[in-house]
Parts: sequence; C-alpha cells; structure tokens
Amino acid sequence: MSPFSKGIETAEVTLRWDPSPADAPPHDLDLIAATYEGEAPHGRPVYLVHFDSRSPDGTITLTRESETGQGFGTDEALKLELDRLADSFTRVVVGVAIQQRHGRRTFGEISRTSIKITEGYTTLAEDDLSSVSGATAATVAEFTRDEAGNWRFHKALRGFDIDPEEFTATMGDA
Repeated sequence: MSPFSKGIETAEVTLRWDPSPADAPPHDLDLIAATYEGEAPHGRPVYLVHFDSRSPDGTITLTRESETGQGFGTDEALKLELDRLADSFTRVVVGVAIQQRHGRRTFGEISRTSIKITEGYTTLAEDDLSSVSGATAATVAEFTRDEAGNWRFHKALRGFDIDPEEFTATMGDA
C-alpha cells in the first residue's frame, strides 16, 4: 500500500426503513456483502455476510440487524474492515434484499428506505432506492482493491427482480 494514498480502510453501510402498517406483515430488508478473489472477481462469491452468516476472519460484520424496521435510527449496519481482508480478495459487493416470505414486495412498497455508506465521518454515498423502486433486491456499493493494494469505493446501484437466494449468487456478475 502506498503511504500517500491509503484508500479506504474501514467502511460502514447502514440501512433504514419504516415498519409496515400495523395490519400488514413486517418488512424485512437485509444487508448482504459478497467477497470475490482476484482470480474470479465476478460470479459466485467466495463467501457472503448476512443475517445468518459472518465472515470467517471477522473483517466484515453485521453489527445491527432488524426484521421489522421498528425502532429509532439505523435498522441494519454492516462494517467492512477492508484493510484487514486477505490480499487474495480484490472485490466486495454490498447489496440489499427484501425477504419475500409474506409475498412479493419491492422497494417502492416500503416507506422511507435509505442507505448510507460512510468512511469514518465522511459520507461516500446516500440513496433512497427510489431509482430501483420496482426491484426486490439491489446492489448499492462496490469496493475494489487497486494494483497498489488500496481499496476504492464505487457506487453500484442496480436493481434485481429475483428472490434473495438467487440475488446472492448473481449480485457480483456485473
């Protein structure tokens, strides 16, 4: 790594949404991180981090997880310690998927959805997901390691109309 251009060392992705109305099933949105090695930077990830799985080395952690969107502040938070990832990893894609167990739901049906990506106190990106309102899942960020070993952020908002399991297998294809 260059001492003059460290790149991104640690990033956080936070997700918020309003709960569903009292007479409706809960909205359950999930942050997902997918890791890719330099030999295969697209396609199936090496591993996923989500509500039921953590990174084997502890470098990517879901620090807050909600199944309803109830409460104040952030509903989901994902911390990425990119500077601690093994050198073999060159790409991390972060996405959001809506659980579909109560019937098909899209981002347009969930009130006040917002995503924020930060490095320390610096906001890298914010979005309300309105541009992917017809989607059931979306990628929101891509972090790539350059030739000098520095991590870079790229906003990667792309909607998908697939179930969460299929999304995790294809979210890194682009």
